[in-house]
Amino acid sequence: MCGICGKPHKNSLCYNCRKQLQKEFKFNQNYFKNKFFTEQYYFFKYQNIVRSLILEMKFNKKPYIYKTFQYFFEKNEKNLEKLKKYDIMIIVPLSSKRKRLRGYNQSQLIAEIISNILQIKIQNKILFKTKNILPQSTLNKEQRKNNIKGAFKAKNIEKIKNKKILLIDDIYTTGSTLNECSKTLVKNGIKKENIGVLTLAKD
Repeated sequence: MCGICGKPHKNSLCYNCRKQLQKEFKFNQNYFKNKFFTEQYYFFKYQNIVRSLILEMKFNKKPYIYKTFQYFFEKNEKNLEKLKKYDIMIIVPLSSKRKRLRGYNQSQLIAEIISNILQIKIQNKILFKTKNILPQSTLNKEQRKNNIKGAFKAKNIEKIKNKKILLIDDIYTTGSTLNECSKTLVKNGIKKENIGVLTLAKD
């Protein structure tokens, strides 16, 4: 079934919807000096079809929508070449309570697509969310920064020493969550220069 229009299709993305999604695709790269990571990549602006798909996947218990992106990324593999410089991927974790309620981490699903295409290993037992917080989507920029502060801890750092790390999340809005994750890694001895972030979309 096509994840966009709902019509039966073996690749989870029919021809007409793929054409629509292709128009919104643009692999972007930004650099930062004032964050705990050095660069950021994203595939779409958080609008139109992409926004609807992410919201459905994230809040309406429709994890299968990730297959729509899977087919799309496989057909645009050459756009992912820049990411091959990274050694491992780490997914922004959910709190255990939220993961239990949702049943999955949507960022994990997206990361697995990229991992399979580029053969970059995912390390899942490095970052942990240690407290339940208010949903970032309900807060303004300043509130997001304060809300996420101290929400993560790191373990098993020896597994990622001297590795180039790509942090994965679904949406980049203010960057507060990804910056807090990066800060946690830096506090545990990882060089800022070795951290990049990748999101499906940017607000």
